[in-house]
Amino acid sequence: MPSMLVIATTAVPDHLRGALSRWTSEIVPGIFVGSVFARVRDQLWQAVTDTVGDGAAVLVHPAPTEQGYAIRTAGTRRRVPADFDGLTLIRMTATPKIKEVQNPS
Repeated sequence: MPSMLVIATTAVPDHLRGALSRWTSEIVPGIFVGSVFARVRDQLWQAVTDTVGDGAAVLVHPAPTEQGYAIRTAGTRRRVPADFDGLTLIRMTATPKIKEVQNPS
């Protein structure tokens, strides 16, 4: 039976957005919502992880957990899902430090 999924993307290639649009609706830029079978969901997510490049993506779908959903991520993100006694919590990582460039004077 199909179940709902949400995929949020940031800075991904246009061809990936087009592929996701075949199976889901892009309700706002970068947010895809659909109702698909688990096999299709897994194939879509494989396509996302293969082509995310320098961008980032998050998939949320129903799962038999206490919260009722599972979270998968791809790419570089500051928010990282972490399992805490069976609950998925979001852990914030440190902001990447920018190297200072010294001007020759």
